[in-house]
Amino acid sequence: MFIIEFFRVRGTDEAHAILEQVEDDAMELEDAKVRAMSLFETLVMPQMPDAVRILDHNGDELFVWGPERPSA
Repeated sequence: MFIIEFFRVRGTDEAHAILEQVEDDAMELEDAKVRAMSLFETLVMPQMPDAVRILDHNGDELFVWGPERPSA
């Protein structure tokens, strides 16, 4: 089980504002990455996200990606 978070980053202090969270029951992180990348462009949100991150069931960050960031 993974949590996919889409967020905006405020330029002045790098604060994050979460726009949406999606639970994903993928068995492998690579599968969750594919879903996150797909949803980044297609999920309807109040604003366009700056980045996406994937958390495990404990809330630990496993992956972060944004158009201006390199893939992890």
